[in-house]
Amino acid sequence: MNPYTYRLVLVCQLVLGALLLPSIAAAASGPEVQEAEPEKGPHAGRMLRDGDFAIELAIFETGVPPEFRVWVTNNGEPVAPAAVELRVQLTRLGNVVDDIGFRAEDDYLRGDTVIYEPHSFVVTLTAAHQGKTHRWEYDNFEGRTLIADPVADAMSISTETAGVATLHQIIRVYGTLVLPPDAKRQIQARFDGEVKQMHVKLGDQVSKGQALVTIESNESLKTYQITAPMDGVISQQFASTGEQSAGRTLLEITRTGTLLAELAVYPMDRPKVKAKSPVTLTINGFEEPLTSTIRGSKTGLRDDQARLFLAEVDNTDGLLSEGLFITGDIEVDTFTVPLAVKRAGLQSFRDFTVVYAKVGEEYEVRMLELGREAGPWVEVLGGLEPGTVYVTENSYIIKADIEKSGASHDH
Repeated sequence: MNPYTYRLVLVCQLVLGALLLPSIAAAASGPEVQEAEPEKGPHAGRMLRDGDFAIELAIFETGVPPEFRVWVTNNGEPVAPAAVELRVQLTRLGNVVDDIGFRAEDDYLRGDTVIYEPHSFVVTLTAAHQGKTHRWEYDNFEGRTLIADPVADAMSISTETAGVATLHQIIRVYGTLVLPPDAKRQIQARFDGEVKQMHVKLGDQVSKGQALVTIESNESLKTYQITAPMDGVISQQFASTGEQSAGRTLLEITRTGTLLAELAVYPMDRPKVKAKSPVTLTINGFEEPLTSTIRGSKTGLRDDQARLFLAEVDNTDGLLSEGLFITGDIEVDTFTVPLAVKRAGLQSFRDFTVVYAKVGEEYEVRMLELGREAGPWVEVLGGLEPGTVYVTENSYIIKADIEKSGASHDH
């Protein structure tokens, strides 16, 4: 097989694999079976019948947290609630069991337990009336699907365990790199005279104490040397050998080992930024970000009301230059929360924000009450147990598979 044919076959295989993935996922989730819609009663609950004895089981949530309410009939006639002994067991994903008792209230039996979300469980109901026990069991699943692990791996569905996390709140700002105020030195002759020798040239690196210029004094006709007052680079050269110094600047030395990041912070964020706040700097063209701390700010404001906060940047290797545009992430708060999830795993489900919990090869929604956000993390205040394995990457695949099934729960 020639190389062109081999590449063509390989591309076809990859395309075919991508097209078949949804079908594979559907197969792993089990065949789709069109089930008959369950019979509904006058209170919009599910009807359960055993001969002439019938129960209507409804989830009631108007003005109260979700709870079960039950109406009982025999031969089509209402049965007094107190005449029926009723128990309901809800078996949730992971074999978590909720036992629910009932008490008579008005013309119905009222459950003693809040039916928390998701309303996804196997329902087992037993009712005793006039010496006879009636039993029903049925699936009431929502927001749940089955995807085999090999298929999940092929789709790059990743999971993590929910638990304690440290959140770092940041504000994003923009700015430029500048030289510190003391970075430049102007080199002049102490006694005017002829430049006998220029020992350096533009762009040279010099060290403190190094000879820069030899001058022959016009008055004494003696020569003396001008030495470098600091380490740096010859950034300007204004004179050459044979010229007169004439009271002018001969050279300019610039120290480039340290630069300053000037970061524009606007009024709404200014109170959050403190001295010594950590900052991460990103510079176009440089892969690795730089870390520093805020050392202070300029006193004045720009025309757009931004104040310039300053952070030192190490430039020992000389790769950076003044004038470069930078992006800064200033850390303004750090706190640890007992439970958090990755923002990437969040999806919408009905009117909720959810993640998808994984138990074995099954996935199911967990409706979340969320708190503070910081970076990739979101604090969880309710709706998820610590230690839950949940989907962090490609959770939209789980959502799509669940929406395809169209599963809903009884209300």
